[in-house]
Amino acid sequence: MDVRGQAAIVTGGGSGLGAATAKALAKAGARVSVLDLNLEAVQAVAKETGGLGLVCDVGRAEAAEAAVAKARAAHGPCRVLVNCAGIAPAKRIVGRNGPMPLADFEQVIRVNLIGSFNLLRLAAADMSGAEPLEDGERGVIVSTASIAAVEGQLGQVAYAASKAGIIGMMLPAAREFAKVGIRVMTIAPGLIGTPLLLNMPQEVQDNLAGQVPFPHRFGKPEEFADLVMHIAENRKLNADTIRLDGAMRLP
Repeated sequence: MDVRGQAAIVTGGGSGLGAATAKALAKAGARVSVLDLNLEAVQAVAKETGGLGLVCDVGRAEAAEAAVAKARAAHGPCRVLVNCAGIAPAKRIVGRNGPMPLADFEQVIRVNLIGSFNLLRLAAADMSGAEPLEDGERGVIVSTASIAAVEGQLGQVAYAASKAGIIGMMLPAAREFAKVGIRVMTIAPGLIGTPLLLNMPQEVQDNLAGQVPFPHRFGKPEEFADLVMHIAENRKLNADTIRLDGAMRLP
């Protein structure tokens, strides 16, 4: 898809992967709506991209419906959706204080998995009614998983489950939407230099980066955004998960 002039929605767009992706889409000429819980951050990215900044809890049906409606009113029906919103709290199933509170597990699933599905269902409805483009394409959806989906580490049970769910829903979604020309893809990043990692002590950062076979460093949010752009442009990419990890495998 040529994204020039097309409406795009990026969740988690206030920072990290989402912000980099929103900027890349805007640079390519897309009309971008940025969704995030952080009002100040989402407004800053929207100002930089010349797009629309919306505060939205992606895990809530009404909030997402309202945000997509506002994006549609401003830019037209969504053609590109990139799901980057997510949280990654670490907690053991049974810790020093007993079993993990079920609410903690539910929160991660709600934001990461249900939030991704919530926007997928709404964006796909928009795309389904849009005019077909080249090759009959109507839209592309890219969700963010993680290499933890298949190599989850100790303390990552909720996060790993949520990201595995994102990969799991990709194929049936792609099969359902193929008849109307909507592609569904997933990116599974490894260690990316987002604020979550860059706020760690330098010694910890160096140790983690040293585990990446090549290149010997954290990934850059811009590299994630570059991959999103390639997926958007390459119409033969559909129903697959691409690892972006420098050959890293979590121990």
